[in-house]
Amino acid sequence: MSIPHLPALRKGAPYESLDKIDVKDHRTGEVLAQVSQVNAGIVRRDLARISETRADLKKFTCEQLIAFCKKAGEIFLTGTLPLGDKGHTQSPQQYMETLSRTSGLPYVMVKRNMAKIYEALANMRTVLNGLTRGLDLSIIDDGFGEQAGCPVSYYPTTNCLGLVMPSNSPAVNSLWLPAIALKTPVIIKPGREEPWTPFRLIQAFIAAGVPASAFGFYPTDHEGSGEVLKLSGRALIFGDANTVAQYKDNPKFECHGPGFSKVIIGEDQIEQWAEFIDLIAASISDNGGRSCVNASAVVVPKYGKEIADALAQKLGPAQPLPREDENARLSGFANPKMAEFIDTAIEAGLKEPGAEDITAKYRGGPRRAELDGGVYMRPTIVLCDSFKHSLSNREYLCPYASVVEMPQTEMLQQIGPSLVVTAITKDPKFIEQLLDSPLIERLNIGLVPTTKISWNQPHEGNMFEFLYKRRSIEVA
Repeated sequence: MSIPHLPALRKGAPYESLDKIDVKDHRTGEVLAQVSQVNAGIVRRDLARISETRADLKKFTCEQLIAFCKKAGEIFLTGTLPLGDKGHTQSPQQYMETLSRTSGLPYVMVKRNMAKIYEALANMRTVLNGLTRGLDLSIIDDGFGEQAGCPVSYYPTTNCLGLVMPSNSPAVNSLWLPAIALKTPVIIKPGREEPWTPFRLIQAFIAAGVPASAFGFYPTDHEGSGEVLKLSGRALIFGDANTVAQYKDNPKFECHGPGFSKVIIGEDQIEQWAEFIDLIAASISDNGGRSCVNASAVVVPKYGKEIADALAQKLGPAQPLPREDENARLSGFANPKMAEFIDTAIEAGLKEPGAEDITAKYRGGPRRAELDGGVYMRPTIVLCDSFKHSLSNREYLCPYASVVEMPQTEMLQQIGPSLVVTAITKDPKFIEQLLDSPLIERLNIGLVPTTKISWNQPHEGNMFEFLYKRRSIEVA
């Protein structure tokens, strides 16, 4: 049988282009599918008429769309769905295997990512309740209503949500799911190595009853990606610090760059540091260390060397395992040059005074490793003498973290912007200072790993406030 062909989806309708790219097994180079590529002109043409697709979603109430989301979650997790336009289908097992082969994620991590996406869809009512702070969603349906005894009205800020998706983690797709329940079409430029998850989600939504016209799937080049961002009234940006810096001050963009998430231990709890090692290690290494919510720094008032050594003993020996192994904890790199870049960057930083790779003595081999043709990065824990060191506040797509010792009184002045901070403390004064910090986007107080997601609170940014704006209204 021929290999699958993933077409572009223009208002949900398949479109086959003469220009196609091969999506390959990251280890063997075997072609697993061909994906049609569209040019920037097609993106411009379709986005010029995107308001028509929003009208198709407006025919449904938010409650109906929430029900579709729940059904779509079940279909995504358990259903066999179309894979392209040549008669191929894909079971959950086939999705897991194919995604693993192109992304480098072992099966166990793909399963966890599938579960996260399912839970986001199954809990969409809870998600929206958190995003809207308990707003009666009929107000979105009707255009106006009453909240807390006051007249309220919300209007959409855009006719569509543009997305230029990364390839590092399937669960990142959970960020755009609320848009459908909020009656906003999505225009997706998929990651080159990871077209599978957005395509499968679109098919699951359509099977659940959402109009196909609500979805655009546009594999395209750099120019086409730029048009998705430029012509969408609202767009999510994913990338490194340099990429997101270009957009962070523009309100039409919600930026998702490095998280620089951290674990902090307060002075009042530091004597019990050994009890926290498992939690810190999980914060660093869950999902292969690929998420913005993974801790990339551990900040402590003392015992820095001892804590770094304990983390290195726990994480350092991890080695690549076959993707089928339930004990696999490392992810391969679809692009081996990325692993080489990370390894080189760490080695360059270690040549500067004030940093030591504590995991080196526990690895028993090189940091960059290979298995069956795949390239992996083994865990690295670096002890830094200050936050001024170049390796102290870095984030890589692998289990990496620095351990930095400093007085508690200096922590909040030095740690910088942080997506998630887990603060292990019971000190009321320190907790008050943490709560007052504008640099912490999500704060966990106590024994909560940085990777724990709460569906009743925004993960990063607020999709409702991004897609809707409140207006004043009087109705006579």
